[in-house]
Amino acid sequence: MEGIELTCFQLISLNGVARSCYLEAIYAAKDGDFEKAKELIAEGEGNFLEGHRVHAQLIQQEASGNSVMASLLLIHAEDQLMSAETFKIVAEEFIAVYQRFETLQ
Repeated sequence: MEGIELTCFQLISLNGVARSCYLEAIYAAKDGDFEKAKELIAEGEGNFLEGHRVHAQLIQQEASGNSVMASLLLIHAEDQLMSAETFKIVAEEFIAVYQRFETLQ
């Protein structure tokens, strides 16, 4: 496998791992383990940023005149990127709520 297919699978994999880390961070915060939640957010962020870098390569390819053919696989890969970004925002908010809730008890 090479080219656009490989790039798409990299995006799907990296952002899938990021999203999983963000979900695990919520679960850790729910259990009161805020240090673990912070570590998981950082791990997810590393994967997300790498996925974002891969995506930026596609954009640069398109901008330099080398057209990138839209496919269902590419659409799914970009959906995973957006989903991971959204999960990060939600995870950070949940963690903040759990931390605040813990201080009220």
